[in-house]
Amino acid sequence: MIRFCVFVAFLLFLVASPVSAGFYPNASSIPPDLHHPTDSAWNAFLNLTGCHAGMKVNGLYKIKQYFQHFGYIPQTLSGKFTDDFDDLLKNAVEMYQRNFKLNITGELDELTLNHVVIPRCGVPDVVNGTSTMLNGGRRRTYEVSFSGRSQRFHAVKRYSFFPGAPRWPERRRNLTYAFEPRNALAEEVKNVFSRAFVRWAEVIPLTFRRVESFETSDISIGFYTGNHGDGEPFDGFMGTLAHAFSPPNGHLHLDSDEDWIVSGEGGDGVLSERAAVDLESVAVHEIGHLLGLGHSSVQDSIMYPTLTTGRRKVDLHSDDVEGVQYLYGSNPNFNGSRTPTPSTYQRDTGDFGAAGRIYGSSFVLTCLLMSTVGLLLLY
Repeated sequence: MIRFCVFVAFLLFLVASPVSAGFYPNASSIPPDLHHPTDSAWNAFLNLTGCHAGMKVNGLYKIKQYFQHFGYIPQTLSGKFTDDFDDLLKNAVEMYQRNFKLNITGELDELTLNHVVIPRCGVPDVVNGTSTMLNGGRRRTYEVSFSGRSQRFHAVKRYSFFPGAPRWPERRRNLTYAFEPRNALAEEVKNVFSRAFVRWAEVIPLTFRRVESFETSDISIGFYTGNHGDGEPFDGFMGTLAHAFSPPNGHLHLDSDEDWIVSGEGGDGVLSERAAVDLESVAVHEIGHLLGLGHSSVQDSIMYPTLTTGRRKVDLHSDDVEGVQYLYGSNPNFNGSRTPTPSTYQRDTGDFGAAGRIYGSSFVLTCLLMSTVGLLLLY
């Protein structure tokens, strides 16, 4: 009986363990036949192009689920979706188009659906019926004039916060972060997050220090697949890339089904592989949520909800800086300009190899399981 219990416990541990993601040193190292852009979890929505109010089309209930996930349809209406293009869907589409500065048609036109299928952050854009990107955000207008000129222009800041504007308290300004130990991440992967934290630390009076204690750290980072216990399941390749929670929760989760590029250097740019996702770009965005920032409607900002595949986007926009400094104030050493973050690591080719895919804990635990089963049977 004891042997059986030990065996079952070990099996449960294996099933509950997050699987390790696919990491690559650059886009060219991804095998060409591994994934194709058409494998995106949401690309089937493109078949709904042209749908409008009054129509009934197979699959409309699924896009209602999409809009509900990101807050455009109330959670209280779960389980009541049909394939009718009703007022519920029309209102959701209009709010989505307004948030992302698309033509407000209320229809699933080509431009709208091409935007819907872009991989994005899993944090909702609408909370309790209020858009955090527009009406719920801080829409401060600045009038700027130039000496000796009569011209004036207005700049509108679109950064937003979570409801109640939560932030890390004064007594917790030296934050620690740790990685899910069962992911067995290589140093090169961990250093991507180190660089991402530095980008925020440059502009606010907070520090971020890596520790080994995952259970007691302020911020916990892990790669997971599917339903991983927080009520926000991942949906496979592309689709939702990651999500993070507002202060002082400190949880940052990333989808292990993605192909992550980990060794990008420098600032913003374009990757050669359309289906590649730059890990640092996603990490910088999600850390913004950990600090208390919501989504922004400024397309060039880090806190814009979507990230076009094949793009590297890591440099903080002025909208990001002003938003986070509203919460925490400015780093005394910040002079108003941000320089590219220097590389703080050395490549360990022993961990990555030529192709660079790391399987981590799944392989290790499988070996341990097989060894344990063998010992139990032998015993």
